[in-house]
Amino acid sequence: MNRREVLQRAALTLGYAVSAPFAAAVLNGCKAKPELAFTPKFFSKEQAELVSAIAEAILPRTTTPGAIDAGVPGFIDDMVGTVYSPEQQKSFIDGLDAFASEAGDFVGASPEDQLAFVKKKNSEALSGGSGGQSEGWWAAGSGASKPFFLQFKELTILGFFTSEPGATQVLQYKMVFGPFKGCVPLKEVGKAWAT
Repeated sequence: MNRREVLQRAALTLGYAVSAPFAAAVLNGCKAKPELAFTPKFFSKEQAELVSAIAEAILPRTTTPGAIDAGVPGFIDDMVGTVYSPEQQKSFIDGLDAFASEAGDFVGASPEDQLAFVKKKNSEALSGGSGGQSEGWWAAGSGASKPFFLQFKELTILGFFTSEPGATQVLQYKMVFGPFKGCVPLKEVGKAWAT
């Protein structure tokens, strides 16, 4: 064996050693859908993926945690599965299905497309247009109903701001309050206080 053969075999050996992990990393990085951050108890896997995508489109990760970082999809799964009555659960699922059929492949869409669709649904819901009426826990027995998207948005915000990341990293949070100051200009406070 000459020097050229040794170098070629060493290059091939090193190439195989480097390329196998690289190929695995590339293949794992090209998954069509992100892995779920929670194990759904009430929703199916597809519904849980949609709930995660909608919640993250409403509250995406920026310099602060996003909805998925705060565990909002699991919170929504728990709330709908344990707090809602069977009629409210069916209404929520119907609203989720209507959202999914109108959005198409929302989970696989780009973040820009997801945001555009969420903005559209929010505008429709606020203007009283379509958006799927869904009776939630706030309307139990009152006969009142609210568009599905607004109900979903409320659950997302409630789940986010009652989570540890939402309360401590986004809101101003003090475990033990200091002295009471009755009239403080908002510009000195800067943000709302967690309660």
